[in-house]
Amino acid sequence: MPSPRHLEPRLLRAFVAVAEELHFTRAAARLYVAQQALSRDVRRLERELGAELFVRTTRQVTLTPDGERLLPHARRLLQAQDDLLAAFGQARPLLVDLNSPGLVTGRRVLELARELAPGQELMARYESGLTGAAAEILAGRLDASFGRVAGLDPALRRGLGHQPVRYEPMAVVLPEDHRLAPWEEVPLAELAGETVYAGAGNPRTPEWTDLAHHLFEGRGIEMASPVPLAVGDEEFQRVMAKTRNPVLAVVGFPAMAGTVVRPLVDPVPLSPVSLVWRKGLAHPALDALRRAAERVAAEEKWLRRPAGGWIPAIDARAMSGHN
Repeated sequence: MPSPRHLEPRLLRAFVAVAEELHFTRAAARLYVAQQALSRDVRRLERELGAELFVRTTRQVTLTPDGERLLPHARRLLQAQDDLLAAFGQARPLLVDLNSPGLVTGRRVLELARELAPGQELMARYESGLTGAAAEILAGRLDASFGRVAGLDPALRRGLGHQPVRYEPMAVVLPEDHRLAPWEEVPLAELAGETVYAGAGNPRTPEWTDLAHHLFEGRGIEMASPVPLAVGDEEFQRVMAKTRNPVLAVVGFPAMAGTVVRPLVDPVPLSPVSLVWRKGLAHPALDALRRAAERVAAEEKWLRRPAGGWIPAIDARAMSGHN
């Protein structure tokens, strides 16, 4: 077995990302690198260690015993590097959850924050929902995220600061042969009698399911029962093809083969999005992220509620009482 004299932190970060995501595409998106480059780094690390770290099949990625053994050591080494940089006035990377690679709001804010603070490293993560991300923030494994603050458990909210960013218009994802697919906009009343999937059963996104409950109540729209969690475009398409249920989403949700995305109107339902971070966190990249969120929101008029826009009262209060 080779005896490596030096392991580049980049290789260890690539390994940890894949080990935590168990998915090369998601890990590459999280690190903002091409999947091919990420795969090369992992293979190089395996060569330098003389050990296979992952079992790769067409359907899944799992850690080998050597990978399991390396993971805690890699995490400690990367944490030590971050601590060393911080001790000499160089801030560690800020870990920012964008929910999903295809969503626009968090990505726009992150891109501007990188321009405002070119000397800081802001690294993207994808936790799928704010509830899951909030737990990671409070545990110190993540620094910031975006989402619906009013839907969080009060025990989570107490440890978080937040800043309103956007009232995001909501939409519905439909199979392309659905009766409503030809419409350019879908009035909410037209969903009466439909069964719509809104993340029910996903432990990382109950704040989104709760928003859907508020929206569906009294409108004759049924909440779809939990389905297998869909991670990635292929799995999402497979689940949609099987269930045939419309899916509640936001305007700008990336269209996929076999589906169409249609804005909801009459009224326009709004998903309230805030930037969220751990209270007491001091980091120059967080300052840049907050400035970027304020600037983009002002330029795009993201916090201007459209006439007749719908939002639960609990969310209106949360968006006006930020800290």
